[in-house]
Amino acid sequence: MDFVIITSVLRATLRQSTPITLGALSGIFAEKSGIVNIAIEGMMLSAAFTGFMTNVYTNNLPLAILVAIMTGGLMGLLHGWLSITFRVDQIISGTVINILAIGLTGFFYQSGATTKGKLEPIAIPGLSNIPLLGDVLFNNPPITYAAIVMVFITFYVISHTSWGLRTRAVGEHPHAASTVGINVIQVRYINVIISGMIAGLGGAFLTLEAVGSFERGMTNGRGFIALAAMIFGKWNPFGAFGAALLFGFANALQTQLQFWGQLNIPHEFIGMLPYVLTVFVLAGFVGRARPPAAVGQPYQSE
Repeated sequence: MDFVIITSVLRATLRQSTPITLGALSGIFAEKSGIVNIAIEGMMLSAAFTGFMTNVYTNNLPLAILVAIMTGGLMGLLHGWLSITFRVDQIISGTVINILAIGLTGFFYQSGATTKGKLEPIAIPGLSNIPLLGDVLFNNPPITYAAIVMVFITFYVISHTSWGLRTRAVGEHPHAASTVGINVIQVRYINVIISGMIAGLGGAFLTLEAVGSFERGMTNGRGFIALAAMIFGKWNPFGAFGAALLFGFANALQTQLQFWGQLNIPHEFIGMLPYVLTVFVLAGFVGRARPPAAVGQPYQSE
């Protein structure tokens, strides 16, 4: 019985960490190029909605995922348009997108809309039979696998490609990067769009893989927790993934404790566990983590 509980908690940890992982990777692409992206929450929410509604009307999951990703990319483009072209304060720009997403998804939400299915787990032959970890790591739906793969891709792109070098240069010293021929505006635009697309995949996870339905405000702060994971991981994809697993474990644990039902503690306090952990992480590490030097600073060519 204990083995079953451990497996259940580990599976829930990976499942709960998936949107946080994708949100953290989204933040890394944007902030490595110098753009603060607190709009991850809004990007995920809008993508979750459009992906779900596409699946409602077409019953085509691949198309729904594509629409969700493109929705996130469009939100990223809007964020870039406001913060790069018009040099609006990046925090304000992100807040506007979050409010816009809540308003639009709430207004167009159709109560009672249902789909015929969601993404199902795909067991990897042989590996899924490994005791304990096999069922946890190698028997998951596609977006969960994609999130893990994206951690390695992001690390490679940011650390070992010329695009990653340009991105880091723009995020640290945009004027110096400009003097050696790097188009700072273009690099920032592309990265913030990529950031939105990854966040869009996180939104697709919520409605097309996790629950198969949409509810108003269903992101429930995951975009902000993703930012905390990114900071805790010091803008490193592997560090962010580890932090996402920590937050996922806290969420899985509070769910398990509520199901257990033998603690004389109001369930509201147990439900606070992931968010309290977020506060402690930010309070303890935000001062020690060094963000890209030019993050949040508008760029104007000379």
